[in-house]
This record gives sequence, C-alpha cells and structure tokens, in this order.
Amino acid sequence: MMTKQDIRKMLRRGGQQGSPDEAFALQQALDGNKLLRNAQIVMAYCALPDEVPLEPLFQKWIDEGKSILLPRVVSGTTLQIHHYTAPNQLEVGAFGIMEPTGKIFTDYAKIDVVIVPGMAFDKQGHRLGRGKGYYDRFLSLCPQTYKIGICYPHRLLDQVPVDAHDILMDAIMTI
Repeated sequence: MMTKQDIRKMLRRGGQQGSPDEAFALQQALDGNKLLRNAQIVMAYCALPDEVPLEPLFQKWIDEGKSILLPRVVSGTTLQIHHYTAPNQLEVGAFGIMEPTGKIFTDYAKIDVVIVPGMAFDKQGHRLGRGKGYYDRFLSLCPQTYKIGICYPHRLLDQVPVDAHDILMDAIMTI
C-alpha cells in the first residue's frame, strides 16, 4: 500500500480540483443531511482550492438559526475555534486559508457536527489530511461530536493508510 506521503504527492501532482457542478452537488447533499439540518452548532471550514467550498452555505445556515464555527491555525500544532457571523470576519491566515476573527469558542462538547476537509478519504471513514495533524488533535477534544468528511469523488479512495492517532469520521459525503 502507498504511504500517506505518496498519496499526498500523487494528489498534488494530479492537481485535480472539483468542478463547479460537483461543488454545488456536494453543497446540496451536505445541506440535506438530516443530522446537519437538526444541528444547532456546526463547525465548518474555509476551503483550499482542492477542497469542497462550504462558504456558499454559511449565510443560509445562519439564517436557519445555526451557530457557525470556523478554525484558525494559532501555532504549529493547534486550531483555535471562532464564531462566524459575517464575511467581514474573515482574513487571510496560515497557509493562505481564510480564517475567522470572531469571538473564540471553547465549549467543544456543545458542537453538534464538524464538517472536516481532507486530501482524501476512504469508504471506511478514514481521512488523509495534509500531514500536520491539526484536525486529529482538535477532534480528539470532542469525541462525541458527529464528524462528516467531505470530498470530491476523485478524492474518495479504496483505502488510506491509518495511524493510531487518526480520528475516524462518522460519515463521508461525496457524490
């Protein structure tokens, strides 16, 4: 089996981003997820070019009464979670990712759903991140939270390598 580094290199070399139609279909499928529809506090993310963009859903979710949380990289190992209420609360942060500037959120046990990006996922719920461990460290702090991994179809692999610290997703969303 290929190593995590081998798979990351292969995916970066392929440079494949999802199409706008795939992004829209994934946004619609995610928005229709029953657990997400019933969630009050949702942690999402601002997408890198090869990740499914969730930003088009943020205002809709806020209008539905959900609290939206977004991560911010605050050190070489840590994500800090912030409330998001408007686009003017975003600034370019670590790795060129748009990051929140809203109020810090620390009551992780209250998060109903975390939508998790990844370089790849497999059908068993394993996630291949970018290699820094930010999400695995964060998700270990809220084990009760429902975790949805989301990716474009070409990023759903038969199997990704797994380490002991890797956090399993509860569901993988793709089309």
